[in-house]
Amino acid sequence: MRQYRQWWGVAGLFFWGMLFHFALTPCGWTAESPYRIGAVFSITGVGSFLGEPEKKTAEMIVEDVNKKGGINGHPLELIVYDDESDATKCNLAVKKLIKKDDVPVIIGPTRSGESLAVVSVAEDAGVPLISCAASYKIVTPIESRKWVFKVAGSDSHVAGKMFDYMKAKGIQKIGIMTDSTGFGASGREELVRLAPEYGIVIAADERYGPQDTDLSAQLTKIRSVQPQAIVNWSIGPTQVLAVKNWRDLGMGSTPLFQSHGFGNRKNLELSGSAAEGVLLPLARVNVGALLADAQPQKNVIMEYTKAYEERYKEPISSFGGHAWDSLNLAIAALKSVGPDRTKIRDFIEKTQHFVGQHGVFNFTPQDHNGLGKDDLEMVVVKNGDWALAP
Repeated sequence: MRQYRQWWGVAGLFFWGMLFHFALTPCGWTAESPYRIGAVFSITGVGSFLGEPEKKTAEMIVEDVNKKGGINGHPLELIVYDDESDATKCNLAVKKLIKKDDVPVIIGPTRSGESLAVVSVAEDAGVPLISCAASYKIVTPIESRKWVFKVAGSDSHVAGKMFDYMKAKGIQKIGIMTDSTGFGASGREELVRLAPEYGIVIAADERYGPQDTDLSAQLTKIRSVQPQAIVNWSIGPTQVLAVKNWRDLGMGSTPLFQSHGFGNRKNLELSGSAAEGVLLPLARVNVGALLADAQPQKNVIMEYTKAYEERYKEPISSFGGHAWDSLNLAIAALKSVGPDRTKIRDFIEKTQHFVGQHGVFNFTPQDHNGLGKDDLEMVVVKNGDWALAP
């Protein structure tokens, strides 16, 4: 009996010793609790071509962070929900991240409509949310957007960049066509609002649904007013449809401008030769190789491009870049102030000179986007690829 007790005593010491050992070693249990970040992306549904590269980018970054030891010794845990490109499901996902998962910060949603649907949820709960969508309404008015930020350039910046280019080319009369999504509606508002400031007249204003399969009628009406250029503002298949219908109607002599939503090489593949000459303002993440070596963003863009394309065997897009920017902002905040919601919010609002995929961000209490139209490049489709517009 005495020998049994002695054996058990030695075994017990060995057990607790090994438990303590594994708690302190990287290959065993960790002594530090994970830092959590919530994410809501449109991984399926009509916005899947946006949300899928966001999810892939976020997972790639988290894996890399954890390989390097996490954040101040804490492993990083990403909790991702698919809103299925549906505002109601997005609302439920954000509430779940806040109440059940107790995350200190959320990145996403992917699209403007879903982002606008959850602004009040983040505000009421006091949880910082970094949207990946474009509408300026996501962070305006700032008085009711204390907890909400976004990393995509605003539609006002895109419209302004586009109009700058038109003005330089002597274009004064245009026709516009926009879809009825939140993205399209917000873009239309900004085109209409800003056009007079640039001396541009909108002579035709056509709208359509995101599921429409023929835009010939809208383009024919626009052609009847003899515009100097056409602007299409939409997401999804209608972006490609607009290009093909424009070309099929023999309207190639009238320049076609697209919104930044067209900034995906898959759209170029689907459009084929019909897209030759299409113009659009794009974030620099899309054209990293074309930038001067001294351009501040070039290094981070090329590093991201190499890592993503080697891992997933597909080209990067603006949308994966949104996840890169939002997640790295959240990581910087966690590294600096820990998982405290209020401190994270305050950290992001004070962030200056953050070099990202979509620009050099300078947030302020009056500006929760931190970008301007100068963070965009005018791009033209040339030989089936992006080129800097002349």
